[in-house]
Amino acid sequence: MPHRTPDHPTPDHPTPGHPTPGHRNPASPSPESPNPASPNPESPNPASPNPGPCKPLRSAIAAVSVVALCSGVWLLQNGSALHPPPQPAAAESADAATGPAPRATDSAPALPAAPPTRIRIPSLRIDAPLMGLRLTPDGSLDVPPAEKRNLAGWYEAGITPGERGTSVVAGHVDNAEGPAVFYALGALRKGETVEVDRDDGRTAVFTVDAVEVYDSRNFPDDKVYGAAPRPELRVITCGGGYSKKTGYLGNVVVFAHLTGTRST
Repeated sequence: MPHRTPDHPTPDHPTPGHPTPGHRNPASPSPESPNPASPNPESPNPASPNPGPCKPLRSAIAAVSVVALCSGVWLLQNGSALHPPPQPAAAESADAATGPAPRATDSAPALPAAPPTRIRIPSLRIDAPLMGLRLTPDGSLDVPPAEKRNLAGWYEAGITPGERGTSVVAGHVDNAEGPAVFYALGALRKGETVEVDRDDGRTAVFTVDAVEVYDSRNFPDDKVYGAAPRPELRVITCGGGYSKKTGYLGNVVVFAHLTGTRST
């Protein structure tokens, strides 16, 4: 999933066992709402991920197509022509929409920081627990254990889902046994919802604005991880073309914004 920075390894060479998502770190939490999961202030800022062909996140949250997320072991073993994961339709792209740029008032009121515990996408029948993800020593975003197919992760050094800014959730598209938690992510459509349960007893409800697929060599870090004036969510996994040599060549990214909250 990204571009190279002087202090990070090249995302074009993913490390086996790790997915390759984005490039830049996702936006940091706003000063008005400190994130309890924030790293030690004396340590380097880990809030900048990188995605890639399933490249390592430049700083942590790159498109969850981390090397591990994008290895495509199942397709390699069973033949990529059998049941490849769905890819976003052109109509679901942000470019297919018209209208003014989003404003802070275009969403439900921001929530205070609270770690997420579960993600649901009703239209795709996705219902999975969430674990916290941080950056690995090489600066890429860590990923959930590959053997746990129905488990996703969130970038815990950044914004929590529901806070003002951009929060990031990533998960595997498949593993050696078959489809994983976000295998169907590319079939999501604009206007559908993503629900995130939080440990404060509230559920943040996001409405999908766009579903895109990006080549890992041209992953738009700023667009995916940049700061937002309202509560926004990115859900990332591997996608795009597939190579038997390197796995998936890109990332599927869902863009959504907060439109409601309810008690869990």
